Amino acid sequence: MSAALYERLAARLGPKGFTTDAQIIAPHLQDWRGRPPGATPFLAAPASTEEVAAVVRLCAEAGAAITPQGGNTGLVGGQIPQGEVLLSLKRMNAIRSVDPVDDALVAEAGVVLARVQEAAAEADRLFPLSLASEGSATIGGLLSTNAGGVHVVRYGMMRELTLGLEVVLADGRILDALKSLRKDNTGYDLKQLFIGAEGTLGIITAASLKLFPRPRGRALAAASVTSAENALRLLEIAKTRTGALAAFEIMNRCVIDMTLKNVRNARAPIAGTFPYLALIEFEAASAEGLRERVEIALAEALETGIADGAVIAESEGQAKDFWFLREMASAGHKPEGAQINCDISVPVSRIPRFLETAGAAAERVCPGVRIVAFGHAGDGNIHYSLIQPEGADAAAFPAAALSEAAHDAAHALGGSISAEHGIGVSRKGELPRYKSGEALDLMRALKTALDPKGVLNPRALI
Repeated sequence: MSAALYERLAARLGPKGFTTDAQIIAPHLQDWRGRPPGATPFLAAPASTEEVAAVVRLCAEAGAAITPQGGNTGLVGGQIPQGEVLLSLKRMNAIRSVDPVDDALVAEAGVVLARVQEAAAEADRLFPLSLASEGSATIGGLLSTNAGGVHVVRYGMMRELTLGLEVVLADGRILDALKSLRKDNTGYDLKQLFIGAEGTLGIITAASLKLFPRPRGRALAAASVTSAENALRLLEIAKTRTGALAAFEIMNRCVIDMTLKNVRNARAPIAGTFPYLALIEFEAASAEGLRERVEIALAEALETGIADGAVIAESEGQAKDFWFLREMASAGHKPEGAQINCDISVPVSRIPRFLETAGAAAERVCPGVRIVAFGHAGDGNIHYSLIQPEGADAAAFPAAALSEAAHDAAHALGGSISAEHGIGVSRKGELPRYKSGEALDLMRALKTALDPKGVLNPRALI
């Protein structure tokens, strides 16, 4: 990349729209996992769609690659540049409109998820996506990885929560598909090309998002169960007996203990040393009768031996304490030494089988390996981390072999090696092992058609 390109970019963006200051750039080059930092000679921070288009057009003309970045909460390295121009969307942070009649909200790519939730609530509506990083994750980043979170079992992924997109294409043109329609059968659903594409096909600059009526009734329960099979039986009871299931999360004993050990103020809602904890959230249009239905469901689980303990949060503060344990799970096991973190999904019915086969395979590879399993059991997504045995040499930890063992176990059960975090850079080398040749050929054909010069995030995904 040339100094002439940086001069043209700087002139187009103005003094607030770029930096070459290493100290200012540094936080953008380090991800949460703590991997070695990236590098960039130029950080572009456009404040409008037209400025994003200008950056992309100038880079395309110069043959300079771009790495787009939202809130830098990605976990697979796709947002960290290695010499490319870094395109930060953080200054594109306006909520353009909120329409409670259309149940739609239009937000720019740099708007933080928590702000979208607040804007929806101000209009007496709900935007249901919820995850631990909602205070820093941005809408553009969440769309680029098709994020899920805890409410997928009721509302779906970002793909299901998106009505329309505004996208800057690889040559700098702007695709205006920012509609709020529920029905539009006029050909290919182009927005779906860019959701989950990790910035490799276009730069999302704004999105029209689905809103929902705010639930007036909420309840949160915790239950201890003796096996993954019983966790699924509890899930079935929670769904069918209440009709109000919004989230169903599980945590195994290992991650509970690590989180209690390493995260200040973390508390378990139920005492004891049970193998699994389930957190179950319920929502309803009215509070009337909801608690009674939840109590009936939990009573059935206890009477049949599916659960051996259960408690319902009695206040908003107690509910936050319940969720805090789950939200801090990743932080809870991060300090425990060398580890490999997997984000797998399998059909819900096969979760117990995955945990059994993956655990056995991991033990064969690394006797004494500590296994962390937690996450969105209601939709089949388990965050699965394999951590060095206590006291073992971190340098000898067989991370690659353990990752392969876990991913092979998921794939054999019809699962995926990436449920909601994306492929990025860290999983790119594994993709050919689990994706069919036909699927990879189609992905490459799309990349070539939409980004023939390879300008957009060329190291990520495909």
